[in-house]
Amino acid sequence: MLLTLLFFLSLALLLLSLLIALLLLPPLIASYRNEVLSNNPTNGPPTYPIIGCLISFYRNRPRLLDWYTDLLSVSPTQTIVLTRFGARRTIVTANPENVEHMLKTNFHVYPKGKPFTEILGDFLGFGIFNVDGEMWSTQRKLASHEFSTRSLREFVVKTLEEEVQNRLFPLLESATETDAVLDFQDILRRFAFDTICKVTLGTDPHCLDLSRPPPPLMAGFDAAAEISARRATAAIPSSWKIKRALNIGSEAKLRASVQLVKASVDAIIGERREKIDKCSDGKCDGGDLLSRLLAADHAEEEVRDMVISFLMAGRDTSSAAMTWLFWLLSRHRGVEKEIIEEATSFYKDGSKHSLDFDDLKEMNYLKACLCESMRLYPPVSWDSKHAAASDRLPDGTAVNKGDRVTYFPYGMGRMEELWGKDCLEFRPDRWFDEPWEEGWGTMKTVSPYKFPVFQAGPRVCLGKEMSFIQMKYVVASVLRSFEVCPVQSEEEPVFVPLLTSHMAGGFKVRVRKRNPATA
Repeated sequence: MLLTLLFFLSLALLLLSLLIALLLLPPLIASYRNEVLSNNPTNGPPTYPIIGCLISFYRNRPRLLDWYTDLLSVSPTQTIVLTRFGARRTIVTANPENVEHMLKTNFHVYPKGKPFTEILGDFLGFGIFNVDGEMWSTQRKLASHEFSTRSLREFVVKTLEEEVQNRLFPLLESATETDAVLDFQDILRRFAFDTICKVTLGTDPHCLDLSRPPPPLMAGFDAAAEISARRATAAIPSSWKIKRALNIGSEAKLRASVQLVKASVDAIIGERREKIDKCSDGKCDGGDLLSRLLAADHAEEEVRDMVISFLMAGRDTSSAAMTWLFWLLSRHRGVEKEIIEEATSFYKDGSKHSLDFDDLKEMNYLKACLCESMRLYPPVSWDSKHAAASDRLPDGTAVNKGDRVTYFPYGMGRMEELWGKDCLEFRPDRWFDEPWEEGWGTMKTVSPYKFPVFQAGPRVCLGKEMSFIQMKYVVASVLRSFEVCPVQSEEEPVFVPLLTSHMAGGFKVRVRKRNPATA
């Protein structure tokens, strides 16, 4: 009887202790939070002992971009600091002065860093996008030389012309005859993959032939890019390392996809090396980037990692930017009309049947439309560096050695402080000082640290100019000949950020042949 009484007494005391703890815990947490916020002028998310902002981070994972943007928009410095259990201290900024400090002024303090290169290391290896220091510098000089040659630029335009006229247009014309619904995002990704494979590898994967299944190389790229990106947004960062060590789940799929991609590219390199060795003068006339790199006698593993990086960047970024522009134009037909008029002006004498490099460079209004689209829907939503030493950003934010420092193009495009009260509107004319009486004149000079969609400073994107050339060629050619009509609802599509962004569910459209009188 006594034992029973003691048991119930102990149980009652335990329940009373739990009740007191539950009553006291919220005010203690609130007190701690208020102390944190009072010492943190950056208005970060609610932060608690040990777990940091893990609760808010996990709750907002489905809308991480907009969550960061909301926090940054109320921060007086457009910078926030996040700490969460199991992750490095992270500084996220939409402040152009901070971005310039990271990407240019104090460039040496902000490398990619091991935490970043680990995330993409299995996929990109030691390619230019995933290395720092001397290895990056050497590859940068090599690639910069090749990208600056006029012969490569002309090869790109020739490739675009062939792909548009012989692949894309027949596919779109067939869709107009059958009234088929196309996923235009998928079409543009296939087009971009065909093009970048021809330019980079000198091979034709025939992705735009919809009667064939997607080539293994493309499927491998899709899986490897998606899984690698999800590593970076894991609620517990170490979780993917555990799965990789055990070779289970998504990490097992990633390993298989990476092996497929590397084996495919290795096979292409081996065949190209044989071809180059058989050339009597040691050179071949392919014109593609791979042939140029191998002819310069660079190591095959180094070349493989470089071309995989270029394949990833060249396909996904341009197709993402074009997808969102075509969607925006479907809601702004007046802007679409201006693009058509600009493109048509280059065919006025009747002697031209396609656009050349010089024509494309002069298309300022179309470039402004692409910039405005990428301001709102950047192909790369954020980019992170890891501090190699302690530092202080221009806005006063302290940076500790090892901190992850992220600049945030998606949020920057939505900052009223940077773009005005109409920052959420699609207005290509914001990229000009004043329009000409005839045409749109010269574009404004906008700081790349305010608009860092191509990075800036020493690591500015080498393919920036060629990317604009490709996007201008495709958009101008398609709009002169076809109307792109979305079949989905009027609601804004969901923007999904992975290594590069995409439109959730694709971009479903019907195409119609454009009335020549309007072209």
